[in-house]
Amino acid sequence: MKRKIIEIDENLCNGCGECIVGCAEGALQLVDGKAKMVKEDFCDGFGDCIGTCPTGALQIVEREAAAYDIDATREHVAKMGDEALKKFDEANAEHKAKEKQMEQEKPKMSGCPGMQVRMKKAEEAKAKAAATTGDISGQVIKSDLEQWPIQLHLVPPTAPFFDGKELVVLSTCSPVASPDVHWRYVRGRSLVVACPKLDKTEGYVEKLSQIMANNNIPKVIIVRMEVPCCGGLSMITQQAHALSGRTDLIVEEVTIGLDGELRETKQL
Repeated sequence: MKRKIIEIDENLCNGCGECIVGCAEGALQLVDGKAKMVKEDFCDGFGDCIGTCPTGALQIVEREAAAYDIDATREHVAKMGDEALKKFDEANAEHKAKEKQMEQEKPKMSGCPGMQVRMKKAEEAKAKAAATTGDISGQVIKSDLEQWPIQLHLVPPTAPFFDGKELVVLSTCSPVASPDVHWRYVRGRSLVVACPKLDKTEGYVEKLSQIMANNNIPKVIIVRMEVPCCGGLSMITQQAHALSGRTDLIVEEVTIGLDGELRETKQL
């Protein structure tokens, strides 16, 4: 059957073993200093291991593979001890919940109007940027978003809102965790939104590289959460930068804490 499954680039793998710790299903092992898939039917394709990899050697692909066998996997994990089994059961429950959520969020029909490119009028954007803060009780707080669509799968690489603006590669959780994200990072910039853990990330590197190569973007700012899985967003962006051939492009990483506070800003 064709399904999502983990793929490991042995040339990028440094043998650290972090992905093995991150895999609750016990589908990965170190063999001759490299991470390897033990059995395809032990991998559920959710990619918890991806965010733990420091070199970007792991990715989720869709290909012909043996079906995920939850019973055989649980039996396999049970041999590793009670803690491993507890971790497996917790991960399995989390994956089922996410799978149900993704199913509910699927578009109900083709030709989604949400894919239509939209931009705010320049006058409206300038007026918003110039607005001063004050007492907002009883007022509607307006968004600083100046474009549509925003999801990386949906944005056209040559959309006019990219040209001449700094690009923000925004993790899905950041604007929810921090109320400052809009005025600090979204205002006056173009952006794409992605989640390296839950999205179907095939094509993300290529799409981002096209956006970087085909538009006069002076700077890319990655806004990610401090959780390990969000590191995949930085890896995807760095790979896209290399693929774009842009040697003049500045790439910056901003890390947001779980409390919504700015943790770190660094140039990659």
